[in-house]
Amino acid sequence: MERMTLEVRHLFVRFRTEKGVITPVNDVSLQVPEGSIVGIVGESACGKSMTARAVMGLVRAPGEVTGGEIILCGRDIASLPEKARRQLRGSEISMIFQEPMTSLNPVMKVGKQVAEAVLLHSRCTWREARERTLAAFRDVEIPEPEARFDCYPHQLSGGLRQRVMIAMATVCKPRLLIADEPTTALDVTVEAQILKLLEKLRDASTSVLLISHNLGVIARVCDRVYVMYAGQIVEQAETEVLFKRPLHPYTQGLFWSVSSLREGCETLKTIPGVVPNLRHLPEGCSFSLRCDRCVAACEKEAPGLVEIEPGHAVRCLLATR
Repeated sequence: MERMTLEVRHLFVRFRTEKGVITPVNDVSLQVPEGSIVGIVGESACGKSMTARAVMGLVRAPGEVTGGEIILCGRDIASLPEKARRQLRGSEISMIFQEPMTSLNPVMKVGKQVAEAVLLHSRCTWREARERTLAAFRDVEIPEPEARFDCYPHQLSGGLRQRVMIAMATVCKPRLLIADEPTTALDVTVEAQILKLLEKLRDASTSVLLISHNLGVIARVCDRVYVMYAGQIVEQAETEVLFKRPLHPYTQGLFWSVSSLREGCETLKTIPGVVPNLRHLPEGCSFSLRCDRCVAACEKEAPGLVEIEPGHAVRCLLATR
């Protein structure tokens, strides 16, 4: 049996607003085995980043985690007090946020920012923290690490800023790294380098949960993929299985909209409409308003996540009949 770094079981996140209750994470379950890269893919506003923030313990009012378990290395951390969650962040679990320019302090040298993460979680001197920071810079292949240590964020390229973020997230050797759109706004060459770094981390026994809307990125590095739509997992499978045999109409629509996945087709298909307002989801299947295969039952009955074959599950009435 595979050992799991992370298990999320029936997770709910709700926001109570003046206009009603929003549930951006609605009964989500997923697993990240040790030494693997697991992907979550979907359109913007489908719940990917909110799931990550819930795992990190970063959901703030008016949002709250209202149900579920978050098992990190065999320990349920969902109910831990905030002080205990802070101690875990950076040491056992870390996150790379979408935009490094806004995540880094613009008036502090990047080396000091990473070194402070070391000092926060380790009993060591400033000199030792600096050496560990330089070692982390070398691990993520930052050129001339001693010189970069004294740079401010604006003096670095987007790719180097992202490497600094990865160094900060991994300098304390966490068991789990969550990477939220780590290649957004980077050119394809730098993107390939960042993905190579994630693979290197995986090989060094850091499990990775990779969040992306880029199917090419997911296909390249992930061992398993979860497809999210309107706050729910609608399909999950090993990467090779999912890309060869997508079953949910939404997953198929995502694949059909990418030219590199449409061999022999001259035109691209698009998914009509937009992600529904989470305050006013359809009565039945949340994808029914955009699905060209929708039948009467889809509009009335909300489908469950059903395993079609070992390891491959889908949330669709038509796919399970």
